[in-house]
Amino acid sequence: MTMIGQPPPVLSPRQMSLLRIVLALAWADGALAREEVDVMISRFSHAFAPSAEQRPYFEAELRGYLVQDIPLNELVPLLKTDTEKEFVLRVGYEVISSSARTPDEAPINQDENDAYQRLVSLLGLPAAAVQRIEQEAAETLTSQRSNVSDLLIYQVRDYLRQ
Repeated sequence: MTMIGQPPPVLSPRQMSLLRIVLALAWADGALAREEVDVMISRFSHAFAPSAEQRPYFEAELRGYLVQDIPLNELVPLLKTDTEKEFVLRVGYEVISSSARTPDEAPINQDENDAYQRLVSLLGLPAAAVQRIEQEAAETLTSQRSNVSDLLIYQVRDYLRQ
């Protein structure tokens, strides 16, 4: 229930679950890089906002949740469909691939890779699907084109509105 004068929460419980899973990957190394924040805010605001005009409200709401760190094993069971699972895997992979703490460090550090592997295991997606998602995410990050990402975002957006 919301207090008088305050708007209702922007994110639905299903959207919160998706965000928290990706957020758990980003926090796996104990730090949340600006690049990781930027990728999460961009992907989730595009996926969740019903219109471009509402995107700033979603971005503000998303930023408020970035301090939360909830274990993956508590969050993954909240996902009900393969579409949701593929979405969090895709965005999670993009987020943890988006930054390195030092120029000599691999884009995905060991702590985040360990958390990612736990996520893959918990999701139970077929190996071929995981490989496809990783390849698509890597191509998106490399080319800075997000056609596949946009398609997945629109599919998830439509699903979450049901």
